[in-house]
Amino acid sequence: MTMDKIYIASDYQPVFIQFFVAMSFVVLTMVATHLIVSTRKRIRSLKKEENFECGIDIHGNARFPFSIKYFLIAILFVLFDVEVIFFYPWAVNFKNADWNAFLYMLLFMGMFIFGFFYIYKKGAFDWNKDLE
Repeated sequence: MTMDKIYIASDYQPVFIQFFVAMSFVVLTMVATHLIVSTRKRIRSLKKEENFECGIDIHGNARFPFSIKYFLIAILFVLFDVEVIFFYPWAVNFKNADWNAFLYMLLFMGMFIFGFFYIYKKGAFDWNKDLE
């Protein structure tokens, strides 16, 4: 026999309090920083507006074009990294899984390998070839 709990509005009171505290903090921080910044005199100089990264002096313009391969490899890394994360819970629960879970994982791995070979055939891993 299962007992279904009926939720009433007072059950959600801690959630509403937490939401109110979080929003109050955000609004208070934004207002305080606006008031502090607007009272200070802003001093602009060429040195202040320069980009600074890792203590290395800037050489040339930062607006040079990147190869699309750079972005493609970055996206592929994230894509395959996230897909591999899905293997972990399946591997942990492998002993308790039934045949349906095994077949679903085979289907997932099949799509994973298909995607890998697709991007391989497209030449995504060949750095010397121009992207078509």
